[in-house]
Amino acid sequence: MPEAILLQDVPQLGSKGAVVEVSKGYLRNYLLPRKLAAPATKAALEDAERVAAAQSRQRAEAVSNARQQADALTNTVLTIAHQTGEDGRLFGSVTNQDIADAIKEARGIEVDKRNVRLAEPIRATGTFVVDVELTEGVIANVKTMVVTER
Repeated sequence: MPEAILLQDVPQLGSKGAVVEVSKGYLRNYLLPRKLAAPATKAALEDAERVAAAQSRQRAEAVSNARQQADALTNTVLTIAHQTGEDGRLFGSVTNQDIADAIKEARGIEVDKRNVRLAEPIRATGTFVVDVELTEGVIANVKTMVVTER
């Protein structure tokens, strides 16, 4: 059976960059025309190894940077001013986007609002600990104070 290097993720076969054994017909009639795989020649295998090593270095560097950012965010106290009523309840709420914007303003770190973990929007003044996922497996606990806007 010939070997092929997957150029894209193929369900039930493997992920991008994997070397798999497939039948000649499957390779010739399905994988090659759809540009899902390339024949596993010696040069192609060396290329795939080089690309995999580069991606591994990039992932390690990204995790290292995310850990540094997480340390910085853990030591950060965000203060978000919001209009409130007499009983301390907010007019509206503090959302994931508000916290992401406050992080960008305070530390210059861009965080996607989907990575800010709030069970529900904050609707009262006080101090809250918010989890922010910077990258897969790296989570920062950011102390957030919601105060009355003056």
